[in-house]
Amino acid sequence: MSEDHNPEQDVVAEAEVVVEAAASALAEEQPSGDQPAEETNWEALAAERTEDLQRLQAEYVNYKKRVDRDRALSRQAGIESVVADLMPVLDSITLAKSHEDLVGGFKAVAEELEKVAAKHGLVAFGEVGEAFDPNRHEALMEVPMEGVTVTTISQVMQQGYQLGDRVIRPARVAVANPQA
Repeated sequence: MSEDHNPEQDVVAEAEVVVEAAASALAEEQPSGDQPAEETNWEALAAERTEDLQRLQAEYVNYKKRVDRDRALSRQAGIESVVADLMPVLDSITLAKSHEDLVGGFKAVAEELEKVAAKHGLVAFGEVGEAFDPNRHEALMEVPMEGVTVTTISQVMQQGYQLGDRVIRPARVAVANPQA
């Protein structure tokens, strides 16, 4: 068997086998001179072969859908893998920006890297003043604070990242709780 095996070729080959079997069955079942024409049920044979072809076509359509779905999932997994490897670099860029250490050519490279990440759907989140969401944020510490009515982010230690609807890494934050 070759390494370039294509499952679509298997489906086509199977369809050819069914068609050849139908043709040979028709040739074998043709009435001879001593057999009455009523004994040969051409409609039933045609219906059986049609059902076989319809079943084969349905299998092919399902196979095609499954391959397309698997291809999309594999692509998404590849993007997630690359993005996960880039997160420490993006964290360093964010840290350098906060200290205003990003100047010149490094600033241009950092901006381009952020554009590429955004193009693939990567979104950073976790801002001071944002309401705390345990599904998107990881609270590392909490402090009571006057003036807040809901649990709010008071400090961001590490940004979180989201790819599409999926949280890749939660934001690590300090939260301010309303005083009782």
